Amino acid sequence: MTVLPYFLGCPSWNEPAWRGTFYPQDLRPAETLACYSQVFNAVEGNTTFYARPNAETLRRWAETMPAAFHFCAKLPRDISHDGDLREQFDASRAFLALLAPLGARVTPLWLQLPAAFGPARLGELAAWLDAFAERRLAVEVRHPAFFAKGEEERALNRLLHERGVERICLDSRALFACRSDAPAVLHAQSKKPRVPVRPAAFSESPQVRFIGGPDLDANQPYLLPWVDKVAAWIEQGLTPHVFLHTPDNHLAAAQAQRFHQLLGERLPGLPALAVPTPEVEQLGLL
Repeated sequence: MTVLPYFLGCPSWNEPAWRGTFYPQDLRPAETLACYSQVFNAVEGNTTFYARPNAETLRRWAETMPAAFHFCAKLPRDISHDGDLREQFDASRAFLALLAPLGARVTPLWLQLPAAFGPARLGELAAWLDAFAERRLAVEVRHPAFFAKGEEERALNRLLHERGVERICLDSRALFACRSDAPAVLHAQSKKPRVPVRPAAFSESPQVRFIGGPDLDANQPYLLPWVDKVAAWIEQGLTPHVFLHTPDNHLAAAQAQRFHQLLGERLPGLPALAVPTPEVEQLGLL
């Protein structure tokens, strides 16, 4: 894995459409994580939002992921979306215990809150963050009041900033600028939040999720400001995390590679990304 001054990745590593482009055509499914982690040093933990991995899966991940790799695990949705966060302490601790085989790779821990989680529930959020203050944490919000530039948004920002908790920035402008009847685009537009962009650096590790459309060239005008922003953060000594999406994520790896190439033009000397290659089993002599 190339040593980079920031963390770069995609929503997942197991994407069959990448075979023949990002991955070798004949890559076995069991080899995808190893190939992915040769190139990218982080991944969104989307899988943990929908289902908890079993112990055997975590063992395989721990054996494959480099020690410096970041798995930004999302709290399962039954924790983040069902009921009062103050009633989820035990479930949260159990989830962290489950992920223990990954060790320090689980960072930051992401709490993605639903659009219904509004200002009246900031007390819950504060209590949950304080209960897990020993972890590096990041929070994504979607309630309109947290994007209205009023006192409610300022209260959220103060709460996070005082605790050194990052406010995840989601930028879906390129997705919603796309005019397409393609099912993947329509599905993404129906599911992804359409919220104003809020670049934030409340800690040493800003978090960016860029959700583009299926045309990388059309995404570029929306991507270029992030190249400048991430470069500026790196120059300030921060360590951003940047994750790239496309509607069906068939081009997510290509979008991430393009981002890094553009960042390299802005930051001369930035190491190039590696080319993923499957591990070849070394056979001993009989």
